[in-house]
Amino acid sequence: MNWLLVVAGGMVGAPLRYLADRAVNRRHDSLFPWGTFVVNVVGCLILGALTGAVAAGAVGSRTQLLLGTGLCGALTTYSTFSYETLRLAESGARLHALVNVVASVAAGLAAAFAGGALAHTVWG
Repeated sequence: MNWLLVVAGGMVGAPLRYLADRAVNRRHDSLFPWGTFVVNVVGCLILGALTGAVAAGAVGSRTQLLLGTGLCGALTTYSTFSYETLRLAESGARLHALVNVVASVAAGLAAAFAGGALAHTVWG
């Protein structure tokens, strides 16, 4: 029955990703894929906090399946990040592509560490 938890989380994460992407991109008129950047960084923050909560024993494996694998798995998107980066490079916006890669990896890691630190502070 664990797969139902993943499905339930994904059912929330996928439309949330779509709506957040649209909302962010509506506010930015640029080549940079802000919507994907934001959902990926937010997903990293949530996953970092969740992982920290699991490590502290505050959250169980079922919640990790629901929120980590399901919600964050559907909310974040490596394939769209890759596609948008490729599209930027192919269209001649190589600097935007490079910034997307570097900023996405750096901000994603920073958000995951921040989420873990937050969990440690709360449940440490």
